[in-house]
Amino acid sequence: MIYKRSSTLFNEAKQYIPGGVNSPVRAFNAVGGTPIFVKEAKGAYLYDEDGNKLIDYIASWGPLILGHAHEPVINAVIEKAKKGTSFGMPTEIETELAKLAVSMVPNIDKIRFVNSGTEACMSAVRLARGYTGKDKIIKFAGCYHGHSDSFLIQAGSGAVTFGSPNSPGVTQGTAKDTLLANYNDLKSVEALVAANKNEIAAIIIEPIAGNMGCIIPSEDFIKGLRELCTQHGILLIFDEVMTGFRLAKGGAQEVLGIDADIVTFGKVIGGGLPVGAFAARKEIMGYLAPEGPVYQAGTLSGNPLAMSAGLAMLTELNNNPDIFRSLADKTAYLHKGLDAVLAAKNIPYQINRFGSMISVHFTDEPVVDFTSSAKGNNETFKKYFHGMLAKGIYLPPSAFESYFLNDAISYDDLDATIKALKELEL
Repeated sequence: MIYKRSSTLFNEAKQYIPGGVNSPVRAFNAVGGTPIFVKEAKGAYLYDEDGNKLIDYIASWGPLILGHAHEPVINAVIEKAKKGTSFGMPTEIETELAKLAVSMVPNIDKIRFVNSGTEACMSAVRLARGYTGKDKIIKFAGCYHGHSDSFLIQAGSGAVTFGSPNSPGVTQGTAKDTLLANYNDLKSVEALVAANKNEIAAIIIEPIAGNMGCIIPSEDFIKGLRELCTQHGILLIFDEVMTGFRLAKGGAQEVLGIDADIVTFGKVIGGGLPVGAFAARKEIMGYLAPEGPVYQAGTLSGNPLAMSAGLAMLTELNNNPDIFRSLADKTAYLHKGLDAVLAAKNIPYQINRFGSMISVHFTDEPVVDFTSSAKGNNETFKKYFHGMLAKGIYLPPSAFESYFLNDAISYDDLDATIKALKELEL
């Protein structure tokens, strides 16, 4: 494939935008080469500025669960835009989307809309601190909750040490209130709780991780986490920015059978427009301004265009729950095909899958946390990524990202993807 125009556009972008992109993974630093500039998309396909057609396995990193330019969503945005794009005042559609979301998700009474998953997670932690009167939080290595200061933390020298910032600009003062545990390792969490008695406001987790590949929690781990939080008066925050309205109508809470205290949303809830949200039972949400003392605000929160896209998307998912089974079946089909091809190539690999999320790791060890994910052979991944791209398959340009299938992908597309891998030398 030819990427001449994408290369030209990237060089021009670097003159005006740091790194030439507005979100780092888009720069292809993890895989090398020139990022693809998209011109348009429809259904399961991307069309880039050089005229190449690509089968898309990121779906804008998850939001476009029904495919690109899905007609009911596009029409809803167009009709709403004709009446004005933003008011900074309440609109009825905000309540309509809130009512629908609350009806679909277990264990929430009220929801507050924001503009991104980062903002949702940041606000959820502030609410948890305000509600509990405690300062510290626990997060897990490899789980990404946006770029808020509290989340850009790596481990210190041991499991019970304070974190240290791994991005310049994050202060040590912020880092000391963030404790780092290991995913799928309940003992690491118990050690932190024991070492910081009555100081932990919340534990925040991706219930099915998607930022170190797709990683599934063990049943003992996720249930033990819920029991530990209940026992010690700690709020359990499920970051469902990826999993919310993707795995099921009720997200990870529904499929895992675990009730979180606060849930954050993004991606699917906005139908492809910038929307985030956080939700909880009414006694917790009652602490949020203007009812309570915990302040959070946003000029474009509840933007009517974003609300119309979200309402159209969630309405279709609510009315057609078979979509979730269709997506899971397609992902299982892809898994089976990739598995057969990679096994025949006689190279180390692991495939993780949950619902419509899947990831391939080039390692001979099971991938259950960030440490095991990081052992994957990145050179093999680079060959895999660029080899598939050359055959018209667009995968996440990082070994640490989940694929997100959309329901517009056909079984012919899946067969083409499996065939492309079969023809690839790794």
